[in-house]
Amino acid sequence: MDANDTNASEPPSPSFDAVHASPDGNTAAPPPPAPGIAPAPRSGIPPAPAPRSGIAALSPRYQVAAALALALIAVTACVHVGMLFLHVAPANTMTKQHGQAVDDWIYPEFEQNWKLFAPNPMQQNIAVQARAQIRTKDGTTRTTGWYDLSARDGAAIDGNLLPSHTQQNELRRAWDFYVAAHDTQNRPRGLRGQLSERYIRRIAMMRVEREGALDRGATVERVQVRSRTTNVPPPEWSDEKVTTKPALRQLPWWSVTPDDMPLGKAQGTEGDAR
Repeated sequence: MDANDTNASEPPSPSFDAVHASPDGNTAAPPPPAPGIAPAPRSGIPPAPAPRSGIAALSPRYQVAAALALALIAVTACVHVGMLFLHVAPANTMTKQHGQAVDDWIYPEFEQNWKLFAPNPMQQNIAVQARAQIRTKDGTTRTTGWYDLSARDGAAIDGNLLPSHTQQNELRRAWDFYVAAHDTQNRPRGLRGQLSERYIRRIAMMRVEREGALDRGATVERVQVRSRTTNVPPPEWSDEKVTTKPALRQLPWWSVTPDDMPLGKAQGTEGDAR
């Protein structure tokens, strides 16, 4: 018998992954691999699938719902961007045919004001003034002088590093709202016109009270508002000719109702009426 026969008769050496027997005769798991050496893959065992994440981890029914929600959000975003574009774009065929639909979408939450970036920005100074008709405690009626509300807001902003939003925008935006919702004869255009009247009336009434025009026991019966618009003179190097004569727009007298007063005063007025 040669050496080859001897080797052939010997039992094969167990592999690294073979099951080892413990001293008590029980089978034991193979020893762990040495540090830094990846374990050899076991044959016949498929790899575990990677865990799913995102929408793929949902059940089919919820996957459909999530896809529909994403599609709805995408469509809404596209419509919103399109409406904003039509709102700020110059007049065109689309805005002439569907201008009301665009306004209904934009106002009042998404209103855009691009006057600062327009090719021809506003070149006027607009001052809003108000006066009131007051009934005193003894029953007589008197009319106050005109209070320049815009000048008082300007004085409060001038030199103030942190002016309030009310001082900067309340009166100015309220007047812009009124002018845009009324014609030149001060006739309201639909519901927006009526809302703008109530808004500017409340502001005027509260500002007049803030001026200290009311004596003890006096009440505001009516208020009147007007605007004074003056063109800004062009620079010396410009050939543009504009008139610097102020233009006045005076609104009719408005009666003050309990709805125009703060909640506490309105309740007190109703109690006195009863």
